[in-house]
Amino acid sequence: MIRVTLVYPFFKPFYDNSLFRFPPLGLGYIAASLKSQGVQVELVDCTFLSREQAVSRVKQSKPNILGFYSMFSMKKTTMELAALLRNDCELLVVGGPLPTLDPAGYLDIFDVVILGEGEVAMTEIAECHEKCVGFSDVDGVAFKDNGLVTQTSPRKQVEDLDSLPFPAREFFDNEAYKQHYLRRFGYSISPLITSRGCPFSCDFCSRPVFGKSFRSRSAGNVVDEVEEIAGFGYDRIWFADDCFTLNPERLLGVCDELVKRRVNMSWECLSRVDTMDHEVAVKMRRAGCLRVFFGIESGNNEVLDLMRKQITVEQARKAVFNAKAAGLQVGAFFILGYPGENDETVLDTVRFASGLPLDYLSFTLPYPIPGTALFERVKVNDGFVVEDWEEPKNMALIRHKLLYSSGFSEAKLKFAIGKAHIQFYGRRFLGKRGFHIVGSPFERATDVAFKLMR
Repeated sequence: MIRVTLVYPFFKPFYDNSLFRFPPLGLGYIAASLKSQGVQVELVDCTFLSREQAVSRVKQSKPNILGFYSMFSMKKTTMELAALLRNDCELLVVGGPLPTLDPAGYLDIFDVVILGEGEVAMTEIAECHEKCVGFSDVDGVAFKDNGLVTQTSPRKQVEDLDSLPFPAREFFDNEAYKQHYLRRFGYSISPLITSRGCPFSCDFCSRPVFGKSFRSRSAGNVVDEVEEIAGFGYDRIWFADDCFTLNPERLLGVCDELVKRRVNMSWECLSRVDTMDHEVAVKMRRAGCLRVFFGIESGNNEVLDLMRKQITVEQARKAVFNAKAAGLQVGAFFILGYPGENDETVLDTVRFASGLPLDYLSFTLPYPIPGTALFERVKVNDGFVVEDWEEPKNMALIRHKLLYSSGFSEAKLKFAIGKAHIQFYGRRFLGKRGFHIVGSPFERATDVAFKLMR
């Protein structure tokens, strides 16, 4: 029987302050699909391992095929680890967002690159390897033929997501993940994806694997997996869809099914502000939702148009207040210093964000990710090149890095982020009246300081 070992090359998040650190669902789906076809599967999730431990586990599994997941922040680690294990397998395969966008960049070490969704492709690759035939008839892959990169026909996306087996969570180190979250937040949480694809075209967003075509699972299928996750002992679900609330009818169907089955699991999700009305927020809360996150990104409508967000500042304000009125905690994400911004638009965002009744907020600098319109624009305008996408140890203020030639200096944007956090938490801890007395002079003084900086 052919043996496949899947590797998630992210190492030890001991100093990682990211709000989310989850097991590799994509590899879990591939493992489940391989397992359903009778393939012997192992999964090595490096999150809580040293490199030595990871290499040892892979070697102990004695794989015929070694399959890696790689994204923008993992390329260097992926290539180094694959090179170490090159002689411990017969075939090296890689998939994920960056390999899909840049297959040639991986084919010096890897034999095959999966382009897009990997469940069916990996199963077919394993079958071809076992039969000792080539991969030219496998859709959605790239490989070298006589030294030249060859790509096969694009693979059709999986339309019936209910047909996919649930991720093989038995391969994850569930106890390590639960303890990781219990230590940091007092509860354990596990991800679940109920849909694929996003029909929007935000300037900074890349979707090379799932594409634009929105496909979703049935409410019953979703809640079946929620109950399975509960069986692993997790306290909470993170619905990891790009926008869990995109289709209100489907969303309310999931909420109704959770209530009907009396599932005792709280949950969180990402949402768009133009989908969060009062009825939706109330039903989400009744179905166990505790917290919702919005990608608002800017407090200026002109900048939102530059980002192609297709939302307005007023929609964002209403969505936050609708969610809060329903008893939900609310988090929001903002970007400062977007290409095309000026001092006033940055300060608009700082004022808007710090004045909202949020429970959590995050400010970042714009990161031009390969495959996005933003990346292509700054590459042309600024001679922008990224050689190393390794992610920093955490996203604390001092770790933010300006990756392209901007109209703002890195120091100026970091000043704006620090100012925004002080104003936000100042309002929370001092109250509206207290902040007006103490914080207003600070806000005015730092507005002037920001404008004077270069």
